[in-house]
Amino acid sequence: MQFGDVQAEAEEGGDEPEQLYAQSAVLMDADSGRVLFGKEEEIIRPMASTTKIMTCILALENMQEGQVVTASGYAAGQPKVRLGVQDQEEYYLKDLLYSLMLESHNDSAVVIAEGLAGSVEGFADMMNQKAKELGCNNTYFITPNGLDESDDRGVHSTTARDLAAIMRYCITQSPCKEEFLEITRTKTYSFSNVEGSRQFSCNNHNAFLDMMDGALTGKTGFTADAGYCYVGALQRDGRTFIVALLACGWPNNKGYKWVDTRKLMEYGIANYAYRDVWEDVDLPDVNVISGVEENNPYEREIQIPVHVEEKDEIPVLLREDEDVVIKTEVEDSLEAPVKVGEKIGSIRYFLDGKEIAAYDVVTDKKVKQRDMEWCLRWIMKDALL
Repeated sequence: MQFGDVQAEAEEGGDEPEQLYAQSAVLMDADSGRVLFGKEEEIIRPMASTTKIMTCILALENMQEGQVVTASGYAAGQPKVRLGVQDQEEYYLKDLLYSLMLESHNDSAVVIAEGLAGSVEGFADMMNQKAKELGCNNTYFITPNGLDESDDRGVHSTTARDLAAIMRYCITQSPCKEEFLEITRTKTYSFSNVEGSRQFSCNNHNAFLDMMDGALTGKTGFTADAGYCYVGALQRDGRTFIVALLACGWPNNKGYKWVDTRKLMEYGIANYAYRDVWEDVDLPDVNVISGVEENNPYEREIQIPVHVEEKDEIPVLLREDEDVVIKTEVEDSLEAPVKVGEKIGSIRYFLDGKEIAAYDVVTDKKVKQRDMEWCLRWIMKDALL
């Protein structure tokens, strides 16, 4: 299938993508984290060097300015693809992030991990903790570079949904998101070891950056167990889409991941647009029991107005055939006393059965309680008058 054929098919709109090469695939809305399309998105599979997006963001969040790291013999012995670090050689950690993300060097990943956590095992603990914080409960990291590995707790693996969620964190939520994008969008980068005795040059191998307008970032991966993998992001017309692919072919089918990525991105572009789903709900006045109407103390039936706390726009990325369900829950009556701004209910917005927004319904008026103390004061006041 040619790229042009993919685009033409997607622009017809409507139908979900079919005949994807990837065994697992996700198209995610980066703003909300909502999965717009999924194919076996919760199946656990190896993820190869897409692992390195987690390595990179953790390094950015934990490194010190100008930090120097030392290569170990273990790092120097990592298999290809590698930078070629030597035992006890020193590097600036920031330089190695370009080696990690542009060339996908496996030895650089280990130098980074050991430099930040003291060991690969310690860094893997950091990776798994971050995955847990992000709600990626089907992800398990063993290595910082994504090489096929297993231990007594499982296999180095993730799901397409989790991988997309990790990329979402890297580009929209992390305090280091701008640095992450800067590194992963760099075309070429040159540096040396700290001593200055060896020079290196890195070139970006993410072909997606030149494939579509608005391409933001991405990371490729391949191992014998994982097959070809990819995770990338695109931003266009105020919308940001993330695609994650696992097991997207094996040699000699290196181009399958680009076909699937473009197909999913074009589907998102053609079918999803932001729509304001906010609705002004007509809320009736609420009865107050045992209350006092100050201007008419003999009035027994008191009603007070209520309103929704301030909100006038809820932009949601939707397909034309999707709708949001609004549920209003408000108390039928209240017991005095009542304060201004007291919460008495809510208006909740649901999409695909999941709550996407909720707003409190609050009272507009204060009402005192008609208790014995108030009655005695009123009797005395009425008698004096």
